[in-house]
Amino acid sequence: MTTNSETGHAKNVANFSTLITSATALGTAYNPSKEALKPAALQSTLTAASNSLYNVNTLRTAYSNAVAAREFAFAPLSKLITRSYYALKASDTTSLVDDTAKTIVRKLQGTSARAKFTEEEKQALEAEGKSTTQISTSQMSFDLRLENFDKYIKTLASIEFYNPNEEDLKVSTLTALYNDLRTKNSEVITAAVQLSNARINRNNLLYKPLTGLVDIASDAKLYIKSVFGPSSPQYKQVSKLNFITPRQ
Repeated sequence: MTTNSETGHAKNVANFSTLITSATALGTAYNPSKEALKPAALQSTLTAASNSLYNVNTLRTAYSNAVAAREFAFAPLSKLITRSYYALKASDTTSLVDDTAKTIVRKLQGTSARAKFTEEEKQALEAEGKSTTQISTSQMSFDLRLENFDKYIKTLASIEFYNPNEEDLKVSTLTALYNDLRTKNSEVITAAVQLSNARINRNNLLYKPLTGLVDIASDAKLYIKSVFGPSSPQYKQVSKLNFITPRQ
C-alpha cells in the first residue's frame, strides 16, 4: 500500500487518540464485550501505531541521507574518468587499447558510440523506408555504473603503460573509490528495504481488515452509537472523527 502523502496516517492515529479519550470519559458506560474495543486494548493499538509512524519517519530520514551521500560520492565520477582516459591516451598505448577503454568510458558516461542522425540522414533513410528510431545506450543506473567502473579499473590495471603520477588517477585510488561507491550504493539499497518493511508494518497496523486501527475505530464508534443512540451527544462527539484507508 503506497500513498502520495504521509499526513493521512498521522491524522488517523491522532483521531484514534481522541477516540480513546472520548471512550474513556464515558466511564463504566463504555463496556464493550469485544476485547479489541476495551480501553487497554485500544491503548495498545494506539501505542503500536504511533511507534510504527515514528519508525517510518526515522527510516525515511536514513534513506534520504543515504541517497544524498551516494549522489555526492558519484557526482565527480564522470570528470575523473575523463581525466584518467586522457592520461591513458597520453601514454604509449596503442589505438586499439585506447578504443577498448573508450567503449567502457562511453557506457560510464552514458554517451552513445554512434553519432545521432543528421536531418539529411533521416530524410534519406525515411525515403528508403528505413526507421530512424534510435535506441538509447545510456547505462547510467548506479548498479550499471559500478559494473562498468569495475570493468574500466580492471582494464587500466591490465595496461602496463597506464602509470600516472597523479594520485587520484592511480589504479589503487580508483579501486578505493569503487569500493566506497559500492558501499554507498549498498547502503541506499538496504535503507530502501528497511523503509519499505516499516511502511508494510505500519499499513498492517493501521489498515489490515478487522484488526487494523481504522476498522477497530469504526467498531468502537458503532459500539458507542449502539449504547447511546445515533442522536446522542456521546455519539456525535466521536462520529466526526474520520478514519480513512488510503487507496492501494
